Amino acid sequence: MKTITLNVKGTSQSQWSTFILELNLMKKAWKRYGVEVDLKAPNINKIISQGTSNGKNDSNPGSTVQRRPVKRTVTLAIFG
Repeated sequence: MKTITLNVKGTSQSQWSTFILELNLMKKAWKRYGVEVDLKAPNINKIISQGTSNGKNDSNPGSTVQRRPVKRTVTLAIFG
């Protein structure tokens, strides 16, 4: 197993979400070559589910996300 840790500073919430979604696209693209990537970050499942939905199955349309400055860390574990 190989591990990469990315410390991302100075991103807005929308940039952070886009970054996570692009890492998820890379994960899906490499899967067909037998590479397993495990993404770990705070609220990653929520970001990916909202970012990959088409908006038709929004179960809680009135929800808001509390914003606070945080240091974001992504850990990638690549198996292959």
